[in-house]
Amino acid sequence: MTPPDRLRALLAEPGFVTMPAVWDGLSARLTAAAGFKTAFLSGSCCAASRLGGPDLDLISFGEMFDSFTMVHRAAPELLVLADGDHGYGNAMNVQRTVRAYGQAGAAAILIEDKITPRALTAAGKPCLPREEARMKLRAAVQAAKESGILILARTDCRPTQGIDEAVARIEMFVAEGADILFLDSPADADEYCRAVAAAGGRPSFAVLTPTPTTPSRAEAEALGLKIGTYPTGMLSPAIAGIQAGLKALLAGEAAAPSALPPAELRATLGYGDYDVAAKPFIS
Repeated sequence: MTPPDRLRALLAEPGFVTMPAVWDGLSARLTAAAGFKTAFLSGSCCAASRLGGPDLDLISFGEMFDSFTMVHRAAPELLVLADGDHGYGNAMNVQRTVRAYGQAGAAAILIEDKITPRALTAAGKPCLPREEARMKLRAAVQAAKESGILILARTDCRPTQGIDEAVARIEMFVAEGADILFLDSPADADEYCRAVAAAGGRPSFAVLTPTPTTPSRAEAEALGLKIGTYPTGMLSPAIAGIQAGLKALLAGEAAAPSALPPAELRATLGYGDYDVAAKPFIS
């Protein structure tokens, strides 16, 4: 089965699908080793790791695609939902983006309706007019037919245009053939429910960043959501671990108390696996 077919089969099973947010080979390898079948190639995590900064549409298609290549090679069995952002341009750019990820082995790709380039501010998410968003999603669905890659259609218009417009866009994306739907920034449980209803039985995706208004995994499943990613779930502890290591070095110590023992670190990185794979070639 292809990655898209495997993801479709997984989404047809009962239960909530947790997609850890990954950004490189190591995060993908650890995710697969922990037993997860899926992962989200997160734009915010890739921006943090590659640019050392926030996710404000500064990262390019080339950088994101390179990150996907690292993830896919390190954990080839992991079903990856790639963050295609706004498609990096018009409808033709969207088609190029979808084709590239489909040919490379991604199971699904996210396409959003934000305006690019964004205004020179970190606040707000201005979105395309509805019909322009429709045409970009139509282009994505058409391009996806070549590889079978699933299209996750995301609307970011809730904060600027309201929940009614956001729900109308989800219904529009369903009519255009989107496989998975995503309402960004819902205000409460009622808005989650409206988005799920608008998806018409197709899976709904959510970003479950720990905030007072974000549902827990159990609550998300009860609201009818099917997939959730935790973009800070690994990134935040990783940053804390690096900071702890730097603090230890500044204090004249060799490692932070939370550091893995050397033998465990080597095992985690696969030194033993390398020796096993290399043995037949030693004369």
